[in-house]
Amino acid sequence: MRDLSRLFQPKSIAIFGGWWAENVVTQCQKNGFEGDIWPVHPTRDNINGIACYRDIADLPAGPDAAFLGINRHATVEITAALAARGCGGAVCFASGFAEVGNDELQAALIAAAGDMPLLGPNCYGVLNYLDGAMLWPDQHGGRLVDSGVALISQSSNIVINMSMQARGLPIAYIACVGNQAQTSLTEMASTLLADDRVTAAGLYIEGIVDTQHFATMAAATLGAGRHIVAIKSGKTAASRETASSHTAALAGDAAASSAFLRQCGVIEVNTPEEMLETLKLLHLFGPLAGKRVSAMCCSGGETGMMADLSADMALDWPAIPDAQKAALAETLGPLVTISNPLDYHTFIWGDKLRMTKTFASMMGSWVDASVLVIDFPRADRCSDAAWHPAVAAMQQAAKMTGTPAIMLGSIAEGISDEWATRLVDNGIAPLCGFATGLRALEKVTSSIAVSAGWQPLAATTEARQRQMLDEHSAKSRLTEWGVACPRGVRADTPAELTNASAALHAPLALKGLGQLHKSEAGLVQLNLTADALAAAANKMDGAKGFLVEEMVQPPVGELLVGLRRDPVYGVSLTIGTGGITAELLGDTQTLILPVNADEVLAAISCLRLAPLLTGYRGKPQADLGAAVTAIMAMAHAMQNDARLDEIEVNPLMVASRGNGALAADAVIWMNDDQGE
Repeated sequence: MRDLSRLFQPKSIAIFGGWWAENVVTQCQKNGFEGDIWPVHPTRDNINGIACYRDIADLPAGPDAAFLGINRHATVEITAALAARGCGGAVCFASGFAEVGNDELQAALIAAAGDMPLLGPNCYGVLNYLDGAMLWPDQHGGRLVDSGVALISQSSNIVINMSMQARGLPIAYIACVGNQAQTSLTEMASTLLADDRVTAAGLYIEGIVDTQHFATMAAATLGAGRHIVAIKSGKTAASRETASSHTAALAGDAAASSAFLRQCGVIEVNTPEEMLETLKLLHLFGPLAGKRVSAMCCSGGETGMMADLSADMALDWPAIPDAQKAALAETLGPLVTISNPLDYHTFIWGDKLRMTKTFASMMGSWVDASVLVIDFPRADRCSDAAWHPAVAAMQQAAKMTGTPAIMLGSIAEGISDEWATRLVDNGIAPLCGFATGLRALEKVTSSIAVSAGWQPLAATTEARQRQMLDEHSAKSRLTEWGVACPRGVRADTPAELTNASAALHAPLALKGLGQLHKSEAGLVQLNLTADALAAAANKMDGAKGFLVEEMVQPPVGELLVGLRRDPVYGVSLTIGTGGITAELLGDTQTLILPVNADEVLAAISCLRLAPLLTGYRGKPQADLGAAVTAIMAMAHAMQNDARLDEIEVNPLMVASRGNGALAADAVIWMNDDQGE
């Protein structure tokens, strides 16, 4: 990857252009940039009191960074001159390149840059709140900090808005990627996270240029003890060509992108607010050791809302140990019910000593974090003096116990930016808003399990012809891979069925071949005898041959298994509750290959209807080992044979433990005219 350190941490900045360039100078001066600023302009004598150079050749040296606030054609020319002068990197603000279909001009820009790092084009730039270097032509809401998080975005406006946050989050960098013509979001994240002053990163992602490079960057970030939070946009604008299978309908871009981020160890969130709150927790504490949480409220309403909002979250509210219960009862008196979450009433409000004892009793080794629900009064109309003892008590209790301390406002306005900043400086995490704050807390208590060295398979983007194997041919492939299928034979005409099926045992299933959705086309008949096969086959219009199989005993459960090549993420694996109601239920889990057997079993266990496979209400337990073995066989086939484009088995009928799993129906699509 390119070295972007000079561009992001410059000691000298060259500025090109008029009004936009003047704004960059203004922002650097406003934020105390101590390096050199070199405006370059053919006619102006100075910009903001700084003398202008007439040409790049006149500069004292090759600048560490440059901002190009000029038209797109001049941008190409100046980029080439900067590269020749040894510039450390440039921000290309101009638009009118590939984003509007002008691929030739963008290619010329990339060629002009050569090895010089280039952000954009169509890029707002970079804000460095650590050193005051502001390659940014507009207002922003940040302030200088000693350490903080990095925000990297494919949308300039999204990240500009996030810079205006009033939630106390210290931001070290804000960077926009523009068109990613040369330098990718992955490269930018890698460079910024290498700065020891950066504690975590938030990414707004519209598309990932190279998923393998991204996975490598994410693994290096985790290895360095830092974490990434991401919003992936565009998940509902998937390439929704006509669904050729249940898998295509159930595993769109949203499922694949979420699976990829999860397997990279990236924490995915859905909104900018959720990202900011999650980053705040990561900045102060990193991921919490577990999901055991205690909470203190001074009203029953807050306690009830806390319990209701967290009911479906992966948060654990452990019972208070006896020693802590006794201490709380002594401090709070007989009118307070001791429970977690705790309504401590207002008897101790304003009493710093008793509040400290109470909060400390709700902390300790029995929890991984402790939350105080508190909303501060408006500073413009009210006094917050009575709230100071609560803050001091929470801070002291956290020091006494070593427990991560959180103060949660029931509404976002309940904790002002001034208070939030003060709390962060004192090591307390201010979370703004019940629902958003609790979701952020859940994100940092969830385990982040990543397989060492995991990378997705290389994606294939070129369009290729596909052909569908008929069910008999598909099951022949499955059998070769070690996936069990019902005993069956193929016949070309109805007249051949009776003799062909002589070795099979009734009841029999008859299927007409050649169409994808056989049931809807009337190409499936069940519970037949050998003598009834020919008559049933004669009623199957449009069949291109026939498959007759022995019917199997009702299984313990049915799974859907689908693998498909993804143009971004390589190969996705979807596992779900199978059968004719698969799409109706939508009960699926998605993984990105490669995977191991433990990950497949874990995915099955996460299905909503997984209890049906594990002895629900005294029913037999399913042979999940056989199901996992079959799924892994299909995954290995997909991984090792580039001709395979899509595999679907629905249902994979899972018998009772020790009795295996059978692929009752199967579809395989082959690339490059490899169908049969």
